Amino acid sequence: MPMRILSIALNTYREAVRARVLYGLLALALATTAYSVVLGAMSLHQEKRVIADVSAASISLYSVLVAIVLGATSLHREIELKTLFPILTRRLVRHEFVLGKFFGIGLTMAVFVLLDGGTALALLANEAGRSPGVVLGTVAGFGVTLGLALYRFERIRVFVLIPFAIAYFAAMVVLAAPAGGERTLVVAQCGLALFEVAIVTAITVFFSSFSTPFLTAIFTLAIFVFGRSAETLGNLPAKTVGVLAKQIGYVVSKVVPNLHLYVPERALLLGEVDGVPIGPYVAKAGLNAAFYSALLVVLACAVFRKRDLQ
Repeated sequence: MPMRILSIALNTYREAVRARVLYGLLALALATTAYSVVLGAMSLHQEKRVIADVSAASISLYSVLVAIVLGATSLHREIELKTLFPILTRRLVRHEFVLGKFFGIGLTMAVFVLLDGGTALALLANEAGRSPGVVLGTVAGFGVTLGLALYRFERIRVFVLIPFAIAYFAAMVVLAAPAGGERTLVVAQCGLALFEVAIVTAITVFFSSFSTPFLTAIFTLAIFVFGRSAETLGNLPAKTVGVLAKQIGYVVSKVVPNLHLYVPERALLLGEVDGVPIGPYVAKAGLNAAFYSALLVVLACAVFRKRDLQ
């Protein structure tokens, strides 16, 4: 990645991490994940399943919301505050700026998903039989380490979260080994969530290249809803909705990204569907995300190059 794009990406990440809305949504996501323990306690010996399912749904939902908020506001803020103009005079072409924004938001989303997923795995580890002292001690150790790192590296404290999130998630994956299939479900859903938010981020970057934050959020949310319903729209019964509605639904299902791929059924995430191993499925979903993300970002670059910023 050219240094100019990397600089824009890191600056975008810095701005996103400092945004209060991000902390609010992260706190809400972690609270929802923690609440899964309460729901699990009310189930009939299905604690691990409830924690895994609620956490997976929470990670998917909140990551999309954060991607929409950040993607809809980041580019517009630069134009509104006129901080974009001095940047573009420093040998930085417009498509590099758009690419930097996309990668910066993507980096922010990766940290978000890893922190939320790591917390879900910690709860699973405790429920699966790990000693509460070991789980709590490990989490507390990471918390102390983060605090010390933030104090020690004050000038680059926002970037400390990147290696911390990676290490935290990896440690919780190891700690949650006794959870078996439920651990696989959460880890797979984290990967799928990252792929899905890559597409959502690309959609928001595309619309924000020529639209306002409000319209960008509305358009992105509409495509997200259609994308999640792609398989349903493509198989509407003609006898119920009519031939015209069926044809429209089929066309829409082929035009929008099929985001239903990123929220598969539980049995598939557990690797229990014959002929559909979870590894190749996630890899295929990743390739699909790469295609749509690249296409949308290229379109965003083309549109932004022609935009009148005055």
